[in-house]
Amino acid sequence: MASKPPKGDPVQDAPKVAEPKHSAAGLTAIGHSLRMAHQQMGVKRTALTLLSVNQKNGFDCPGCAWPDPEHRHTAEFCENGAKAVAEEATLRRVTPEFFAEHTVADLAGRSGYWLGQQGRLTHPVYLPEGGDRYEPVTWERAFDIVAEEIGALGSPDEAVFYTSGRTSNEAAFLYQLFARELGTNNLPDCSNMCHESSGSALSETIGVGKGSVLLEDLYRSDLIIVAGQNPGTNHPRMLSALEKAKANGARIISVNPLPEAGLERFKNPQTPKGLTTGAALTDLFLQIRLGGDQALFRILNKLILDTPGAVDEDFVREHTHGYEEFAEAARAADWDATLTATGLTREDIEKCLRMVLASKRVIVCWAMGLTQHKHSVPMIREIVNFLLLRGNIGRPGAGVCPVRGHSNVQGDRTMGIFERPSEEFLDALEKEFGFSPPREHGYDVVRAIRALRDGRAKVFFAMGGNFVSASPDTEVTEAAMRRARLTVHVSTKLNRSHAVTGARALILPTLGRTERDLQGSGEQFVTVEDSMGMVHASRGRLEPASGQLLSEPAIVCRLARRVLGSGSKVPWEEFEKDYATIRDRIARVIPGFEDFNARVANPSGFTLPHAPRDERRFPTATGKANFTAAPVEYPELPKGRLLLQTLRSHDQYNTTIYGLDDRYRGITNGRRVVLVNPEDARELRLADGSYVDLVGEWKDGVERRAPGFRVVHYPTARGCAAAYYPETNVLVPLDATADTSNTPASKSVVVRLEQSTTD
Repeated sequence: MASKPPKGDPVQDAPKVAEPKHSAAGLTAIGHSLRMAHQQMGVKRTALTLLSVNQKNGFDCPGCAWPDPEHRHTAEFCENGAKAVAEEATLRRVTPEFFAEHTVADLAGRSGYWLGQQGRLTHPVYLPEGGDRYEPVTWERAFDIVAEEIGALGSPDEAVFYTSGRTSNEAAFLYQLFARELGTNNLPDCSNMCHESSGSALSETIGVGKGSVLLEDLYRSDLIIVAGQNPGTNHPRMLSALEKAKANGARIISVNPLPEAGLERFKNPQTPKGLTTGAALTDLFLQIRLGGDQALFRILNKLILDTPGAVDEDFVREHTHGYEEFAEAARAADWDATLTATGLTREDIEKCLRMVLASKRVIVCWAMGLTQHKHSVPMIREIVNFLLLRGNIGRPGAGVCPVRGHSNVQGDRTMGIFERPSEEFLDALEKEFGFSPPREHGYDVVRAIRALRDGRAKVFFAMGGNFVSASPDTEVTEAAMRRARLTVHVSTKLNRSHAVTGARALILPTLGRTERDLQGSGEQFVTVEDSMGMVHASRGRLEPASGQLLSEPAIVCRLARRVLGSGSKVPWEEFEKDYATIRDRIARVIPGFEDFNARVANPSGFTLPHAPRDERRFPTATGKANFTAAPVEYPELPKGRLLLQTLRSHDQYNTTIYGLDDRYRGITNGRRVVLVNPEDARELRLADGSYVDLVGEWKDGVERRAPGFRVVHYPTARGCAAAYYPETNVLVPLDATADTSNTPASKSVVVRLEQSTTD
């Protein structure tokens, strides 16, 4: 039997702390997965659902974007994937009666954990202007309300259309098509807050803003460097790939400010060894200071240049541009500055170099630990320099591997969810659909918040996600949202964004990945693109949580018909009835999707082309892979301050909180903890177990405070601290962003720790 949702918020101000773990997964992960699944779904539904996750004729996990192997296990999911599926396939329901009992103010006072535990949304609901709670509304009236507010705008650019990474390719293509026929490129998405820095750096240097490796490349690699990433929690199935790579002879270097259990030892629950001792993964752990990665790769590049025969001169001569300027900058790298920036020892860096020089095929993987700094883009460019020097792009077993987060975040961008679309993409849309899409760039996430704050945007429409909790500078973001005329969220479950509303608000409930999608032409499937550019189908198996749910494509099609009217040049009704017709149009607009319907009929899907990987062809402005020579940067830390990174707990996926534990780090029963190096804590006179307020310091002089955090003495890099988001997003200034990409700098927040009144 599934359990009922909690009636009250759990007390979260007394977390318990034990020693951190040194291995991940194993029997413990199986137990946690099944317990949470049973709580949400019951035993029978758990078996029916989990055995369909990531199977060739099943549905794509709504969690991370890690690719599926060709040969699938019966249980092809991880612990956090099981949690994500359980929360979506839950038997708990949020009905109109729930909203009658709870005012918006009441919901705003609840934790994200409590809101998410209430279950699936069953009916569209509406908060009228001046009202204090949501009330049931018909779908027809809901679309009328959106049309009224959009029709009252002075310009289409006063509307913002946000996208979460869960949105399918078909829904994303329709969504951007609607926004552009309306007349705006205001299409911010969750990429703006995560891998935008990767896309910016890779587009400039290799000509494609995506990773250049496939899953098979990991298995063939000699050396895998995992930087700024915690796969044990954020991409657990990646550990299986690393285990296989190790078995094939690869070595692994982990570069991270915190030791992470999953990178130390992986207990694969699919193997007898995994259920006992497991496999050690990391051969060298470089405990780097936050933001020091550019300096590390710069000194490695200097050392490679100084080593006779280490540079792949044929590759550099034939395939690259800008080598001389880069080499001059790299040779000037200074050891003292490097050691200050990285917090590493010269001995460790030289050991890393020896491993690099002994490896013919090298892959560098990274995630948010590299992408959310002011200097993230030059940092990632320096990684590209590192790989180019020895010909490690366009070679089997080698390349760049930015590990994307949400399950279709990369696919959404491929489908055109981007505030700065290329001229070629807009030309293709115009040719296919016969309208002139806008050419002026739109708002990304940070610019959208500023526009809402300043009254330049009045309608906010979100296709999935939890925008308020995901965004930086919480108080500024919430105030901006409350200035909107209308906020609309297409959602499966409650989250905080539903309680931070404009003058009017709508919640539109939608089908989840796990559910059957029946339309006019019969049962439908959707498609997704994983982190390595593989496209495959996803077919839900469960009956919908409510007969009132609409699919995301259906919502977009009906909204477009109501807002754009009979003058629209797009066959919205046809698209809603048969998603194959959407894929036919995608095939004619987006390169790489030719014969989309025929190719996706293959149960394994198909691989999108990638010129650097497939042909060693680099579609950049120079026609070659570009070396770059940016000055080395790293965060400066005033005396008595710490550099804070925001991160996830193990019972969390993005802003969804599954539970109050982070068992790999030894934290249970609470989330308001700050991890501080014991030496730093002694210098700052912070006892383990004491309570502090985290106070952000930035050049605008505004005090940003996150109160009541328990100090945990933890083996972080010196000068660095860590705490969970979204609780600490309040400390990240809206205008503290990465150069070029404009991604919030959530991994290098200068804070002081003040004794809390909670103590």
